[in-house]
Amino acid sequence: MIPKYQYIADRLRARLTDDSESRMTKLPTEKELCERYHVSRQTVRQALRLLENEGIITRRQGSGAYATGLRPEAAFNQIAVLLPSDSDYTYARLRNDLQIALSKEGFSVSFYVTEHSVAKEREILSQLYGLPLRGLIIDPVRNALPNPNLDLYERLWHHRLPTVFLHAPYENYPPRVSITGDNFSGAVQLTRYLIEGKHTHISGIFRGDTREGLDRYLGFTHTCAAAGLMPDDALIGWYYTPELLALQKKQATGFLSNFINQKFRACSAIVCQDDEIAYWLVKELTHTGIHVPEDMSVVSFDNSFLCDFSTPTLTSLALHGNLASYAADALLAQLRGRPFDSIRLSYELIVRDSSIALS
Repeated sequence: MIPKYQYIADRLRARLTDDSESRMTKLPTEKELCERYHVSRQTVRQALRLLENEGIITRRQGSGAYATGLRPEAAFNQIAVLLPSDSDYTYARLRNDLQIALSKEGFSVSFYVTEHSVAKEREILSQLYGLPLRGLIIDPVRNALPNPNLDLYERLWHHRLPTVFLHAPYENYPPRVSITGDNFSGAVQLTRYLIEGKHTHISGIFRGDTREGLDRYLGFTHTCAAAGLMPDDALIGWYYTPELLALQKKQATGFLSNFINQKFRACSAIVCQDDEIAYWLVKELTHTGIHVPEDMSVVSFDNSFLCDFSTPTLTSLALHGNLASYAADALLAQLRGRPFDSIRLSYELIVRDSSIALS
């Protein structure tokens, strides 16, 4: 016959690690447990101490005992993170911050690179199905396009796998928690800044196969139209994942040169998809004899290290809050049975040397 404290711990453990919606997230008080199991407070405390040593609960002074989301076996506390790239300028910090935040809570984190490929994503999802995963964080592949891997995601979600999407979820998928920037409002902010600086011929460069790119384009055109400055469609530069990969791997800037020669000659300012595009655009403009910001103001998103590497330094939007921290909090809340709503983070404009007001 097992000791009473062991019996109580076993019963509570089952409720705490249950994947159903009815799983326990906060334990009853010691008094309530004593009454429920007809035991002494000392026995209840032994049971709670056992669960705490296993990492299943954490006790807060004056508040009670709560589920940590962990399982007793370390192998069952794995978090998978899917990222499109391991070389993109934004991902080094993201990886590090996610690793720190989740490891601190007792979870092991494995990173998988989808290489911006739906086929590669499918291969990874097939591998993940056989693993004892506790959670999933995804930066989608070309999220403006329909994704054909819903069947594999649904297999993972069948067991209520907590999931967080970064930047934007897939359009054709059931609702899931997402942490994203308010890209429409960010583009509005950038465009208004240029218009207030007396720029009347403004163009933009946007990525056409991501939700972020489309939202930034919409914010840009909405603001231009409201000011009576709607640009001709032919003056907008659209690029896609193949051009981005060639830029990252081979510094292939030909598409930017074409934009300059065919679209931007009459412009005084350009809104860029992100700092990476802005950084290379400034180089191409300089190479063709167009001076930034005297001849052309350039503004962008991300406020990354590339802003200071650029000559001149880049005016850019900084995201309010740490994306990785919010993603970790969202996943941990789900693991612990607590509700967590999607978050849309605002942007703050950081003005540097790549933009000026016209006289």
